[in-house]
Amino acid sequence: MAVATTAPPLTPEDRQSVWRTLRTPRLLRTEVLAGLVVALALIPEAIAFSLIAGVDPRIGLFASFTMAVSIAFLGGRPAMISAATAATALVIAPLVASHGIDYFIAAVILAGIFQVVLGVLGVAKLMRFIPRSVMVGFVNALAILIFTSQLPELIGVPWLVYPMVAVGLVIIFLLPRITRAVPAPLVAIVVVTAAAVVLAITVPTVGDKGELPESLPSLFFPNVPLTLETFQIIAPFAAGMAVVGLMESLMTAKLVDDVTDTRSNKTRESWGQGTANIITGFFGGMGGCAMVGQTMINVKASGARTRISTFMAGLFVLILVVALGDVVALIPMAALVAVMIFVSIATFDWHSIQPGTLRRMPKSETTVMLGTVIVTVWTHNLAIGVIVGVLVAMVAFARRVAHFVTVERTVEEHFGVPVAKYEVSGELFFASSNDLYTQFDYAEDPDTIVIDMYGSHLWDASTIAALDAITAKYDSYGKSVQIEGLNTASLAIRERLGGHLGGGH
Repeated sequence: MAVATTAPPLTPEDRQSVWRTLRTPRLLRTEVLAGLVVALALIPEAIAFSLIAGVDPRIGLFASFTMAVSIAFLGGRPAMISAATAATALVIAPLVASHGIDYFIAAVILAGIFQVVLGVLGVAKLMRFIPRSVMVGFVNALAILIFTSQLPELIGVPWLVYPMVAVGLVIIFLLPRITRAVPAPLVAIVVVTAAAVVLAITVPTVGDKGELPESLPSLFFPNVPLTLETFQIIAPFAAGMAVVGLMESLMTAKLVDDVTDTRSNKTRESWGQGTANIITGFFGGMGGCAMVGQTMINVKASGARTRISTFMAGLFVLILVVALGDVVALIPMAALVAVMIFVSIATFDWHSIQPGTLRRMPKSETTVMLGTVIVTVWTHNLAIGVIVGVLVAMVAFARRVAHFVTVERTVEEHFGVPVAKYEVSGELFFASSNDLYTQFDYAEDPDTIVIDMYGSHLWDASTIAALDAITAKYDSYGKSVQIEGLNTASLAIRERLGGHLGGGH
């Protein structure tokens, strides 16, 4: 009798395969429906971000279409969603008010060029300097920002909005326990919208956010003079947009890596984001970067894993706003608010704030995490929060490592001559070597001093300057100093810099 065999479960890497997904109807359905859910969430946000930037809603909607479709092919992180974002809109918005839409689009194109250059130069490699505590702070701050961004939709609205949001949340949380055949957020949007239409409930809708476009995007060439003066006007805005967009995109890619247990090509993602912004600019879009909230809807809430979902999200945005704009306009904002609240709850790292975790975690790590959260929420800028978090982590690390340096003094006689011997152990760099100078008894030591560096390592010019200052101080007392035990790297840096840093201090 033949024994039935079951196919082995797909690995996380297999699940990212486009070809395997296209051949598997169940997986393809998941990707397509995930793209639809993301598109429905993208539309009101793209309109809102357009208003932040001070441009026509069509510019934000076209950007969401071109960014998502472009990055589906160009990006290095499958299933990540890129579109018009608040972070980039805030950076570049002043340019619209001061110089108009043509300069605005020119800055978007230049920002894309900057991102391509940064990607080629390997800026993505800097991601390895972002510690886990900053990443946790980034995730938690993001969850808070996603939640607080929904508050305007819950304040000063008809009371029926609240039960509609509640119904949406119940569906999103409970439906996966029954079936995962259809993404729960999509079911919630359909049910809440149908209830609003059938019962003729008057609540804020997507259509209230702004006018939806009725035509396809077309090529757009900004009417600006190609001069140095134009470059000087748009370059600061373009550079800010490029840096903020890349940082948010790379942090989002790292988050998706963790959620999906896979690795992604951050360098490709960097230049892919730039190319997508260039394409978006030439189609009259406002540009953007990866969107953490929509990405979490795609990956965590809907279970998507491939580029198909990203492509479908962009395609659905175009279809929905151009061909089905009247239908999309009927969707209550309450349905989308329920989806985003769920995303914020699912995104927050609840384990990080449990009492047991906080007791076990070093205080410096908790400080870094909280600092990242506070700065990000305060500034509403994920990039600034991450930068501050990394700086705080660096300072905390430097202080911690600096305390590991020890100096032990002994006095021995060699052939009847007293010799003071100092054994220096630990990592010597700017934070620890500044105190090294005070660890020696210059006046009381005998005429011969040996400084044993066998257990230490010299890292920077500050340490070499400290050793020069120590040697110079003993010279002023007419005493001789011998430094021994340096490893090869430490000896090389001392030979190169010793005595050439000025003043011996």
